[in-house]
Amino acid sequence: MLTQNVSAQNVSVLPSISLGKRLTTAVFAASFGIFLVYFTAFSHSELLHNAAHDTRHAIAAPCH
Repeated sequence: MLTQNVSAQNVSVLPSISLGKRLTTAVFAASFGIFLVYFTAFSHSELLHNAAHDTRHAIAAPCH
């Protein structure tokens, strides 16, 4: 029977990301998400409009 000795070291392999970069990414992601929701909400396509409408209902946002 073979056994292996594994050391219990906690090694972080995640890169250190500055607060400014994290905030920039968060603001961009939120802006892009809001743009997508409003773009589909005011779209002339019935399918996109209904998808946005159902999404607003799913997140309990008022829409009527």
